[in-house]
Amino acid sequence: MKLAEKNKGLFFILPWALTFIIFWFFPLLYSLILSLFSTDVIRQSSQFVGLTNYLKIFRDPDFFTALWNTIIFVAGTIPLTTILALIAALAVNSRIPLANIFKTSLVIPSITSMVVMALIFSHLYAPGGYIGTLLKIIGFDPPVNGLLLSEKTALVSIMAMDVLIAFGYYMLLYIAALQNIPENLYEAAELDGAGGWNKFRYITLPHLKSMTLFILVINTIRSFQIFTEIFVMTKGGPLNSTLTAVYYVYDVGFVKFDMGYASAAAYVLFIVIAIFSIIQFKLFQPESASS
Repeated sequence: MKLAEKNKGLFFILPWALTFIIFWFFPLLYSLILSLFSTDVIRQSSQFVGLTNYLKIFRDPDFFTALWNTIIFVAGTIPLTTILALIAALAVNSRIPLANIFKTSLVIPSITSMVVMALIFSHLYAPGGYIGTLLKIIGFDPPVNGLLLSEKTALVSIMAMDVLIAFGYYMLLYIAALQNIPENLYEAAELDGAGGWNKFRYITLPHLKSMTLFILVINTIRSFQIFTEIFVMTKGGPLNSTLTAVYYVYDVGFVKFDMGYASAAAYVLFIVIAIFSIIQFKLFQPESASS
């Protein structure tokens, strides 16, 4: 009977296991093997080169440009996204007027196709577009060819778009965490004479630490993997000013057809993301988990 129940359990997880093996584990293993070869997709030839692809990466200025742009993107968007998400969540949780409409309006951009959002913002950033016109009204002089065709403003413009689109999703996560904080803690704090800031500092923030860690980690991984926005809006230009790590991998693998080198670059990016995630776990893990 126990064996039959065990087999029944294995049967239920079989679809997930097959999906994981076929679409995740096998490509991951195959790309690791591929990174040890020099490949030519057009000629359908490959040659074992060992760690040469990895050594070549560290002599490639385009890779470091892409990695640096990606780090700037991550460092510039994650703090703003997290802070805005927390502020919006606190506002909604405090039951401001029209809270549901406010919440919905912030969530819709984050669940809309990124291709659609990128096309919309491409028009907004174009010469004579709404953003450029607004900048002129408030006293700024936007680039003549548009914000996306200037190396000084292209990456910043995409970062601003990403923050505006993404923080609504993380707001929902913060709302869920806020609603799990026991109300009696706030009531006890009020009886002790605590003000709004002290309640936020000593009750709200500590209880949001686990959710903040989760948001930081998934947002870091997502930001390091930024691709769609770059592909649709700039193709890495102008002058590589928006070239990011994943777009670099795509360009090497699917434009220049060097799959071995692209696989090696992808694994280097994987290591970088893992390092950043570990650092975040060390810095933001709850005290109960570290003790």
